[in-house]
Amino acid sequence: MYLRNQTRAVNIGGVTVGGNSPVSIQSMTNTKTADIKSTVQQIHLLERAGCEIIRVTVPDMESALAIKEIKKQISIPLIADIHFDYRLALECIKNGIDKIRLNPGNIGGCERVAEVAKAAKERGIPIRIGVNSGSVDKELLKKYGFPTPDAIVESAFKHINMLWDNDFGDIVVSLKTSDVVTTIEAYKKFAEQSDIPLHVGVTEAGTIRTGSIKSAVGIGSILSQGIGNTVRVSLTGDPVEEVRIASQILKSLDLKPRGVNIISCPTCGRTNVDLPAIANAVETALEGVQRNITVAVMGCAVNGPGEAREADYGVACGKGEGLLFKNGETVKKVAESEIISALLELINE
Repeated sequence: MYLRNQTRAVNIGGVTVGGNSPVSIQSMTNTKTADIKSTVQQIHLLERAGCEIIRVTVPDMESALAIKEIKKQISIPLIADIHFDYRLALECIKNGIDKIRLNPGNIGGCERVAEVAKAAKERGIPIRIGVNSGSVDKELLKKYGFPTPDAIVESAFKHINMLWDNDFGDIVVSLKTSDVVTTIEAYKKFAEQSDIPLHVGVTEAGTIRTGSIKSAVGIGSILSQGIGNTVRVSLTGDPVEEVRIASQILKSLDLKPRGVNIISCPTCGRTNVDLPAIANAVETALEGVQRNITVAVMGCAVNGPGEAREADYGVACGKGEGLLFKNGETVKKVAESEIISALLELINE
C-alpha cells in the first residue's frame, strides 16, 4: 500500500501534490470559461473560502483562448478540463495552464495523446488522468460487466500506460464514481499498486445535503486510510460550498488544522435558548478566520460547562442566559440577547 507521504510529488503551478505535502483542496468553476470576468470573480470567491487549486471546463477554442487572461488575474493554480478535442489541450498549454485533466482514451488515439504529452512535458505541466464510472474503457466494461473497482483501476492503468509510452510520468490519477463503496474500493486497489498521487472525490455526489454526506463518508474513509493527496467535493450548487465542506472533512481528520473548529450540542428538552440561531450566527461570523481555535456553543448544564472549558472559547447556556469561558476559565454571565456579541467580542480581543 502506497500511503499519502510515499507517493511521488507533482508540482501544479507552485502547489505540490503528493510526497510530504499536505492534502490540498480543489474545486471547479460553474461559469462559462469564456466569460473571463465572471470566471475570475468566482475563482476569487473560491480562493477566499480556502480553495488551493481551481479547474475550469474548456469545451471550445474560445474557452482555451481565455485561459491566458484568466491566469493573469488569479493567484492559484489553474487546471483545464479537456474532453474529446486534443487541440484544446494544446492551446491551453500554450496559454500557460498549470495542469491538464483529460481521459487519454477519448481524445482521438495514441498519436494525439503523444502530441499532448510532448507539449505538456516541454512546459513542465502535469496531467491528471480522470477515470469516472461513466468513462471506463469499453473493452473493460465488456470484461467486467459494469464499472467495478477492478474495471476502474485497470482502465486507469491503461491510460497511464499511454502516457508512460510517451515518456511522460508527471501524472495524478482520480478514480471517481457516484457510489461511495465502489469509490473507496477503487482507491484502495490503486494505492496497492502505484505510487502515483491521487485526486480523491465522489463524483456527481448530488445536492448540498446528500452530496456532502456522501463526500464526507467517501473522501473521509479514503483519507483516513492514509490514501489521497488532493480532494474535490462535487456538489450540485455553489462551488464555494464544495470548498467549505472539503475544509471540514480535512479538519475533522486533523489534515488541515487551519481555521475555526465549532463545537455545538444537538439540543434537547433541556435547552432553554435558541441554540441553533446562536451557533449558526457564531459560525457565520467566524467564517474565514484563520486562527486555529475551538469554539464551543453548548445548550445546557449537563455537558455544556465541561465542553466550553475544554475549548479556547465557549458559552454554556442556561435559561435565557449564557456563561462565557476563555481557555478554561469563567469570564462572565450574559443574557441570551447578548451571547453572540459577547462571545465574538471575547474571541476578537
